[in-house]
Amino acid sequence: MGVGGTLEYISELMSIGHKQKKRKQLQTVDLKVRMDCDGCELKVKKALSSLTGVKSVEINRKQQKVSVTGYVEANKVLKKAKSTGKKAEIWPYVPYNLVAQPYAAQAYDKKAPPGYVRKVENPTNNTSTVMTRYDQDPYITMFSDDNPNACSIM
Repeated sequence: MGVGGTLEYISELMSIGHKQKKRKQLQTVDLKVRMDCDGCELKVKKALSSLTGVKSVEINRKQQKVSVTGYVEANKVLKKAKSTGKKAEIWPYVPYNLVAQPYAAQAYDKKAPPGYVRKVENPTNNTSTVMTRYDQDPYITMFSDDNPNACSIM
């Protein structure tokens, strides 16, 4: 056993009696919280600022968005926001350019702020199964019998 092994052995012996705490990562939690007036905004800000580990709380009432930065867990922040009596959920939107098909029925949301769509993993599309065979060459679909919008040669 070398010097490195001895030091590891001693450190393990010392840490057995102590309970090690898991450190939280600094993160930003975005929530969608229904707020109508200055009083609602103040109530939410005061409640979220009282959480331990919170460094800052930013509110955009126009987008109904609350951003909490600090050493916090998302579910605890959400629970605290709901305790104010306001309707709250984890921010469900992403910028529309990050979604493959932003105007698919699952992604498009009329209530979303400008430039945002709902976060969806894989929107299903009826035409995707027909088009997968012809993904490599777009000229094949242009004159295909399988494509109802194809050109016809007369």
